[in-house]
Amino acid sequence: MPKEVLINCGAGEIRVALVEDGRLQELALERTVGLDEGGARNRSEGRVGHSLVGNIMLGRVQRVLPGMQAAFVDVGLDRAGFLGAREARCLADLPGFEEERAPKIGECVHEGEEILVQVVKDPIGEKGARLSANVTIPGRLAVLVPNQPGIALSRRIEGDEERARMIAMGEAMVAEGGDRLVPGAGYILRTAATEATLTDLKEDAERLADAWRPVLAKRQAATSPATLYHDLDPVERTLRDMVRADTIRVLIDDAPSVEAARAYCRRAMPDTESRIELFSGPGALFDLYDIEDEIEKLTSPRVPLPSGGWITIESTEALTAVDVNSGSFTASTGLEETSAKVNLEAADEIGRQVRLRGIGGLIVVDFIHLSEAANIAKVLGVLEASISKDHTPTQISPMSEFGLVEITRKRVRDPLVKLMSECCRSCSGHGRKRTRDSVALEVMRRVERTAAVAPGKAILVRAAPEIVRWLEDHGEEVSRALARRGASRVNFEAHDCYAREGFDVATVA
Repeated sequence: MPKEVLINCGAGEIRVALVEDGRLQELALERTVGLDEGGARNRSEGRVGHSLVGNIMLGRVQRVLPGMQAAFVDVGLDRAGFLGAREARCLADLPGFEEERAPKIGECVHEGEEILVQVVKDPIGEKGARLSANVTIPGRLAVLVPNQPGIALSRRIEGDEERARMIAMGEAMVAEGGDRLVPGAGYILRTAATEATLTDLKEDAERLADAWRPVLAKRQAATSPATLYHDLDPVERTLRDMVRADTIRVLIDDAPSVEAARAYCRRAMPDTESRIELFSGPGALFDLYDIEDEIEKLTSPRVPLPSGGWITIESTEALTAVDVNSGSFTASTGLEETSAKVNLEAADEIGRQVRLRGIGGLIVVDFIHLSEAANIAKVLGVLEASISKDHTPTQISPMSEFGLVEITRKRVRDPLVKLMSECCRSCSGHGRKRTRDSVALEVMRRVERTAAVAPGKAILVRAAPEIVRWLEDHGEEVSRALARRGASRVNFEAHDCYAREGFDVATVA
């Protein structure tokens, strides 16, 4: 099916949507205004508003905890990062340990030691960033693994013949690359490499070597904590990780970002440059496929299904529960057929909802009871197909006799519901309301729309005092971001008559 990538470079937030056959399939948010409340403003070595995943840092081991088989490493964030023994094993000086035994954390690192680590999971809630000592640098076609020689393949590359072909091409790349590549390094070939030539692969590996050499040079002069390497900006990262041969176009609603995207394509993926387009209206970019409405629905626990049934998604500290309900739908052929139809619809939708909402950890799905093994197999097949579209590592268990299916998905970032809402104290934690910053960012998007319709006119925003206070606290950032998007004359007024989520944006004569 044809795919489109939509990149909204708005004031205060960069939002990326992958649309397949007119339907939203993936969503990524990168906030760029007001991150100081979460401690990002103090990250002197980090780029404010961007995910830290992929950043390579020089850190210092604070504590080694043999009981947890882990260490805490100071990398310059509010909280020390967490380094498990498994992620630190490449530092152990134990030749052949992989065949005999895994090393203990005390054999990998020592308190006070400076080590090179990479962020593999952003700080979530009260937890610090998750780190790995086995650093990597991803490219368009391959991932450079400096500490581990050899060729490995993406798990999405299937078939014995195809895997053998790719291994051989990777080995040829290393053999012919010579001094232009990183000595003794290994590579993981990505799915996109299956469509590439050996020349393409060598050029990608040379770009990775060019990215790695400055890291080594910086390490010699740096004092911990220090960030030595940043992953690509959100727009470039989207092109690298989401755009494939079946992507028919990439729409971006910001002219400087379009130029940056085209420059990246010329360096790394020239065949894609012609597919990048500047969106200039009419309307807003995310109006094309009603994506704004879709995003609004992603914080609701209830998701309707085509038959009239629905699924309910509820998250706790331990797990996320997904309940399947048939509602008023009844198949004329009986209960088993009713249950099978609703379960099949739910299985297809669950994978999509998990991706869009960024749900991680343990997910337990309570399907409607099925008696026939053939129907159970169909439901699991559809669920596996839906989950297989996910780039985040995910596993599915067989269905239990009670109709339960367990799914585990790697946690990388806070789920969308935590990013956009918070527990409502007035309802004793049983409900949620939107956070101040998510409402403030919506205000900024509304200001953008108003400025586009009435260019050059002054704009007045009336909102709740806490929202206006947030906008004024981040005044310089907000003003700069709005001016970049064509809204340079904006005033804010606080009114007690507005609830948190209520506001009004209008032009001033």
